[in-house]
Amino acid sequence: MTTYATRLSSWILTLTCFTLLAQAQQNWENPVKKQLREGKPVVGLTVTIPSPDVALQAARLGFDFIWIEMEHSGITLESLRSIILATNGTACMPITRVPVNELWTAKRALDAGSMGVIFPFTSTPELARQAVAACHYPPLGLRGFGPGLASLRWPAPEGYRAFADENVLVVVIIEQAQAVERIEEIASVKGVDVLFIGPNDLSFSLGLQGRQDDPKLREAIAKVLAAGKKHGVAVGRTAGPEQIAGLIKQGFQFFQASSELGMMAAGSKSILEAAGKTAPSKDRPMY
Repeated sequence: MTTYATRLSSWILTLTCFTLLAQAQQNWENPVKKQLREGKPVVGLTVTIPSPDVALQAARLGFDFIWIEMEHSGITLESLRSIILATNGTACMPITRVPVNELWTAKRALDAGSMGVIFPFTSTPELARQAVAACHYPPLGLRGFGPGLASLRWPAPEGYRAFADENVLVVVIIEQAQAVERIEEIASVKGVDVLFIGPNDLSFSLGLQGRQDDPKLREAIAKVLAAGKKHGVAVGRTAGPEQIAGLIKQGFQFFQASSELGMMAAGSKSILEAAGKTAPSKDRPMY
């Protein structure tokens, strides 16, 4: 009798654990979306090297997300898949910047398991709506259904379709003067989660040749920030460690940190200086 009771108790405990686990999975929310909704800042390291080891290290360092760079790096769809799989078991969300704002580029990134898409040069409300549509299945959007690989990374009990429609992050990059001119329309597009300012390209678009301290650029950035606050959309930008605290006070929430290469360069400086050495001058090529 005692043995039967013990087995019954063990069975009930196991069933309870599975039930609680299933409930927890069903209640899961993309932690980046959750923090943004709660008004908290998030920061991601930029990954440009097609290496799962680099991605895993980045995911374990405490970053909220990794910004997988497919616009300005040699990362391919195959290496993207390996990078995304490397984040499994961590709280770090894999978010991908695709090369262009097109339905098919977003589809490939999402079907590889990306939990968000960053769309460059989103200069009109039409492009913003296209970005949102690319990240949602019908009737909410136009994403084609074929999530075999994505569902391996995100095995949602409620089914991947419902899970993805709730949790995929949509980031549009504001990096052209035209986008600033139409920022109220872009910010009002339902489904846009983040207005991300690309200050370098925006500076060039404004005719400032990359200058970051020009009042014209500051005015444009302030206009985007104001539109985000008005329409309840998080605003982000690139930022160094010395800038983030001040930017948070201004109302920015979504930060793209340096790349793994940039952090390697920054980390090497102190050890080289301690040994009495310096990095080669950029004005003096080594070839």
